Amino acid sequence: MSTLITNIGELVTNAPAGAGAGFAALSDAALVIEDDRIAWTGPASRAPAADQLVDAAGRAVLPGFVDSHAHLVFAGERGAEFAARMAGVPYGAGGIRGTVAATRAASDAELGGNLRGLAAEMLAQGITTFECKSGYGLTVGDEARCLALAAQVTSEVTYLGAHVVPPEFAGDPAGYVDLVTGPMLDACAPYARWIDVFCEHGAFDADQARAILAAGRTAGLQARVHANQLGEGPGVQVAVEAGAASADHCTFLSGHDVDALASSGTVATLLPGVEFSTRQPYPDARRLLDAGATVAIATDCNPGSCFTSSMPFCIALAVRDMRMTTQEAVWAASAGGAQALRREDVGQLRVGSRGDMIMLRAPSHAYLAYRPGVPLVAAVWRDGRLVTGQG
Repeated sequence: MSTLITNIGELVTNAPAGAGAGFAALSDAALVIEDDRIAWTGPASRAPAADQLVDAAGRAVLPGFVDSHAHLVFAGERGAEFAARMAGVPYGAGGIRGTVAATRAASDAELGGNLRGLAAEMLAQGITTFECKSGYGLTVGDEARCLALAAQVTSEVTYLGAHVVPPEFAGDPAGYVDLVTGPMLDACAPYARWIDVFCEHGAFDADQARAILAAGRTAGLQARVHANQLGEGPGVQVAVEAGAASADHCTFLSGHDVDALASSGTVATLLPGVEFSTRQPYPDARRLLDAGATVAIATDCNPGSCFTSSMPFCIALAVRDMRMTTQEAVWAASAGGAQALRREDVGQLRVGSRGDMIMLRAPSHAYLAYRPGVPLVAAVWRDGRLVTGQG
C-alpha cells in the first residue's frame, strides 16, 4: 500500500548525519510512503501516483520528533515540590527519592498505565520515537520490572540504576555502586540498549560514573550521561572519554567542556523544559553550535524537574531562551535526537527512512515557536501509518 501526501507547503527533510548535516526543506512538495518507509520526495508537480492520496492543503510536514531523554516509568507526583520551587526553594536532586518510594509501592499495572498514558501524550504532540529510562526503582527487582515495562513501548530503553544513591545505602555509596554494576546490571541488561549515570554533586562522582559505564559496556550497553546540570563538573568529560552517545543537560559548561563536545561524537542534549521548571539558567546552545558541537533537544519528561511531554514547547523555549534559530531547534528535536540515539532511520524524511512524520496546522516549521502553546500537530504517521489526527 502506498500513500501520496501532496500540496505540502513546507516539507522538512533534514540532511543526513555527516558533512553538511542540518535543516533542509522543500516548498510546494510531496512525498510517497510505501509500507513503512519513505519512497519518494520532491516537487508536488512531479509526484508519482499512489494507492491513497492525502492533500496537505499547504500545511507543513516534518519528521516525527525524536525524544532522546525521558523518565516515564514512575508513580506519584511532585506538584507541591514544583510550587515550592516557584516560591523560591532551590532545586536539588533529593526529590528523586520521593518518587522512588512511590514507584516501589506501585503495582506493575499502575506503572504500566501511567507509562502508556505519557507515551500517548508524546505521540499526540508529534514524538514518534522516544527513549525511556529506569531510575525510580533502585533495587534489583524494581529496576528490572521498570525496564521490562519500558521495553513494551519503546526499543530505546536505558538502565539508570545510577540515578541517586537510595536511602538504604546512604552510608555505603560504594556498596550501591557494586550493586549497580553487579546483580542489578545482570538483571537489567536484557531489557536495555543503554546505560546512564547521573554524574553530579549529590549523585555519583567521576570515578563512580566511569566504573558504572565500563560495567555497562562489558554487558553490551552503550553509554549516556546526565552531565553538568547543577553546576560545572566532570560529567561532560566522563561522557566524552567513554564515547557516550550523548551528554544530557549541559547547563553549566567550561570552555574545555565545549571543546570536548565539539571535537567528539558525543551529542550535547539540551533539556530546556528543566530550566523552565527549575528556574536555572538555560544552556547556551548558541555557544555549542558556534563551536561545532551537535545539539539535540529532548523533553526530559519526569515527575520532578520537568513534567512536560511537549516537544513543541521545548522547541519554543530553545528558540526564545537558548538562542537557537527555528531551523536549528526543529533539527535538534528530530535529526539531533536521532543522532543522540545513534539512529539513521528516523529524524529525517528521505528515501529509505522510516515513515514517521507529522503534519502541522500551519504552513511552516517556524510556527512551533511563533505560536507557542497552541496545539499545532494535526496528524501523526508512524511506520507509514496514520496513528493520530486526520491527514
